[in-house]
Amino acid sequence: LPALQGRPQREEGRCNGSSSTREEFMASFITHSLTHSRRSSRKGEGTMGKGSSKRQAKARKKRSSKQVSAAESYISRWAFLPTRSVHSISSSLSSEFGHAMPEQVLGNCPVFDFHTHSTCSDGMLSPVELLERAHSNGVQVLALTDHDTMMGVPAALEAACRHGIRLIPGVEISAKYGGRMSAGSVHILGYYSCCGPSRSRELEDCLARIREGRYHRARTMLDKLRMLRKPIKWERVLAIAGDDVAPGRVHVARALVEAGHVQSLQEAFSKYLYDGGPAYATGYELAAEEAVHLVCRTGGVSVLAHPWCLTDPLHVVKRLKAAGLHAMEVYRSDGKATSYADLADAYQLVKLGGSDFHGRGDPNETGLGKVPLPMLAVHEFLRVAEPIWCTAIRDIVQAFAKETSEKRLGEIADSKNCLGESQSFRGDISLVYLLEDGFSNTFLKLSPWLTEGEKVVVIDEVSQLNLSYKVVLEEEKEILFVSHHVYP
Repeated sequence: LPALQGRPQREEGRCNGSSSTREEFMASFITHSLTHSRRSSRKGEGTMGKGSSKRQAKARKKRSSKQVSAAESYISRWAFLPTRSVHSISSSLSSEFGHAMPEQVLGNCPVFDFHTHSTCSDGMLSPVELLERAHSNGVQVLALTDHDTMMGVPAALEAACRHGIRLIPGVEISAKYGGRMSAGSVHILGYYSCCGPSRSRELEDCLARIREGRYHRARTMLDKLRMLRKPIKWERVLAIAGDDVAPGRVHVARALVEAGHVQSLQEAFSKYLYDGGPAYATGYELAAEEAVHLVCRTGGVSVLAHPWCLTDPLHVVKRLKAAGLHAMEVYRSDGKATSYADLADAYQLVKLGGSDFHGRGDPNETGLGKVPLPMLAVHEFLRVAEPIWCTAIRDIVQAFAKETSEKRLGEIADSKNCLGESQSFRGDISLVYLLEDGFSNTFLKLSPWLTEGEKVVVIDEVSQLNLSYKVVLEEEKEILFVSHHVYP
């Protein structure tokens, strides 16, 4: 285990290939531990005949084929926006939900990317440019998971709508694990329903605190670099990060390259900015368990990002599973990381993966949608996410019902209240105010991406809360409006 104490060369949410020796050792260690555990659990099992074994193998293969086919059908219905024509719907294109399915859905498995970044954190493409790149790469479902912010979600949603892409509102939360003297960094991905977080104010307050810590951390890094005789200007780091973007290690690294202190981002991290390095500093990151709790409290699915970057993944996964972790990344562009897939299975975690795309122009960077995911893995993710997201959507409707003044309604929308304007959440949902007959009518406009199950949840909740709803057809998209009257 002393070999695990090497220098993990990692950027914001990424690992460089130069730590392969440590990674190979960790993979071997995990595999050995899990194999030993399985052997122990199988003691006492009897042997079976060859004929029986072959029959069982054939039956398993048949069941697997049926499961894959069913998973592909379910995923296609979920991934593509259902439409309902005001004229007629071809029965051949109708799904079991009574929605018209786009012709391109039939026989095709959608392309997913669950891990991407934009200029709202440390990516090089704006949210709109990111969605355009995804569209050109044939991606049908994309999660925007910027570091410690969901600021790019509204613009990404608009671009996704134009390109017919289903966007999953997400975030990658900076966290830490271990004691004060041996703390390491860990990133927790949060995936939300099309309507966004159920407690957006609580989530935003926590993320704002982490972003504040990023400014503190960056200044400390610059102080350390100055002591190392590698000075860079604070103003330049902020300019590289962009307006209203909290600076991260990659922005400091880019400033080091510009100043001529290093030749590449990789050199900046391997010499100065790696975890525990001479210019490394911490910010106001949450404890890893608290980051998982935060995602769960706000209606999200929590996922451990790039576990191969951790020095002690076994310990971290065990702790985070106890805290409520739902899944972990195991699929990469070079295929499945078998040892980490075994680790996910051992702790009954959903196996996921994504490109972790930043758009930095590196020829070795994984492209959008270029991490192949088994349909059974995606289906399992959606199976776990469905009840979580339904509960979150129910909570949003309940919060809407409880707000009895325009001031409080404005707070829900995280924006200034103004009659006649539509106000956006961190999801495909908005508040709309209209003045009618001396009183203001307030509508909660929900996403056209709601599944049939989610619509049933909304309608049921509307009935219990004495609200009203109506379905409006806009450009062949069914949109659910929930009505709430606010009297002057």
